[in-house]
Amino acid sequence: MPRVVVVSPPFMSHARPLSVLAGALRLRGADVYFACAPAFEHLAREAGVGFEPLSVTRNANTGVAEATEQDAQEAARLAEFLDATREGAVSALLAQARHRRADMLADPDGVLDALRSADRRLRPDWYVVDQLSYPVTLALHCLGLPYATFCPGHPSYVLSGPDAYFGVPYAWPDALRPDPDRLGRLRAAARDNDEAFTALFAAFSRRHAPARPAPGRAFALSSPHAVVYAYPEFAWLPTPPPGPARLFAGHMAAAPGPLDTEWDARLRKLRASGEERVVLVALGTFLSARDDVLRTVVTGLLRGRPDVSVVVAAGERSAALADLAGERAVVVPSVPQRALLERVDAMVHHGGSNSFTECLRAGVPAVVLPFSSDQFSVARDAERAGAGVVLDPNRLSPGDVPAAVETVWRTVGPRMPDLAASVRLRGPRWAAGELLAAMARRTSAD
Repeated sequence: MPRVVVVSPPFMSHARPLSVLAGALRLRGADVYFACAPAFEHLAREAGVGFEPLSVTRNANTGVAEATEQDAQEAARLAEFLDATREGAVSALLAQARHRRADMLADPDGVLDALRSADRRLRPDWYVVDQLSYPVTLALHCLGLPYATFCPGHPSYVLSGPDAYFGVPYAWPDALRPDPDRLGRLRAAARDNDEAFTALFAAFSRRHAPARPAPGRAFALSSPHAVVYAYPEFAWLPTPPPGPARLFAGHMAAAPGPLDTEWDARLRKLRASGEERVVLVALGTFLSARDDVLRTVVTGLLRGRPDVSVVVAAGERSAALADLAGERAVVVPSVPQRALLERVDAMVHHGGSNSFTECLRAGVPAVVLPFSSDQFSVARDAERAGAGVVLDPNRLSPGDVPAAVETVWRTVGPRMPDLAASVRLRGPRWAAGELLAAMARRTSAD
C-alpha cells in the first residue's frame, strides 16, 4: 500500500478538488494524508484521510475571500485585484501579474523546511502537488522527492511550449478579445515574470540542492511522472509537452449528496407555480464581491423572465443584495453548488474550472461571465464545446442575461446530455486508479 501526501494551497477552490482526489486515492487502496492549512482539516475528515497541517502561502480563502481573515497587505491586494476586474480583462490579468511574487513565492525557504519535516515524519512514497503551488513543487524538486502534479484549472496552466506564458489566456472568447496593444503589454508582463521566477528558482536550487538538476523554466516545472487534469480532454487544447502520463479526469467533483430539508423547501417554493425554471447565479469565492454584476444579472432575470426564479450565492455582499430576495429569488452567502446543479435549469458563473466542469457533469447549460485568471480560456472552451454562452461582465445591459439564458435553453440545452455522459465516464475514481498505476510504473522503473 503506497503512502501518498496530497499537498494543497489554502484556497477552497483548490483544496476541495484535491481532497476529493485524496479520498479517491484512499478508496483505491493508498494510505493518504491531506496536507493543508489547519482551517481545511474538515476536508480531510470528509475524505476519510489523515491530515497534516501545512501552510504553503500567506494568502488564503476558506470559502468566501472577503470573509477570510487576511493580514492588511493581503487584504489590500485583494481590493486592488477586484478594482482591476472593473477595468476589464487585461487590467485584471496585469494586476495578477504584479501580485505574482507575493502570491506564489512568498516564503520558499519556509516551505522547504516544512516539507522536509513532514517527509521525515510521514515517510510517504510520493506526493501530489497543485500546479500553482510553485514553492511546493520547487521544494520537492530540491529534496529529490517523487511527486505527481494536479492541474486545478485550465490545462494551459501546464505550459505547452516556449511561446506559452503563465497568465496569458491560450484563447479568448468572442465577447472579450483585447486589442493587440493591450495584449502585447500583458504578454510582456508575463514574460518578465517568467524570467524573474526562473532566475529565482535557479538561485534557490543552487543554494539548497547544488547536486540536483536545475529546475529550468519556473512556470513549466511539473511532475516528470504524471499530471492529473481536473478537466475534459477537448481535442482543441494545446498539446502538452511529452513525458509524463497525462490524465484528463473530466472533473474532480465528489458525487453530490441530497439537498437538506431547508434547501429542498426553498426550491419547491421557487417552483410553486409549476412553471418556474430556476437559475443558479454564483461567481466564485473571490468574485462574489462584484455585487454590481450580481445585481445586474439578478434584476435582469427577474424583470426579463417572469418564468424564472433565481438562487444567488452572494458571499459577503448578501446584505447589499437583500432587497432582491423575495418569492422568486433566494440570496444567501453560499450554496451547496454540486447538489443544486442536480435541481436547477441553468447556471450563471464566472468561468471557474470547478463551476464549468461541475455544470458539464450535471448537464446544466451556462452563461459564463469571465473576469480573470484562466477564466477566459475556460469560457472559450465552453463556447467551443457548445456548453454555454459567454458575455463580458463589465458590459452587461439589463436584457443581456435573459436573452443569453433563452439562447442556452434553446441551443445549448439539447447538447448537454451527451456532454454530461462523456464527462462522467472518468472522474476522481478513474483518475486515482490511473495515477496509482502511473506512479507504480515509475517505482518499477527506478
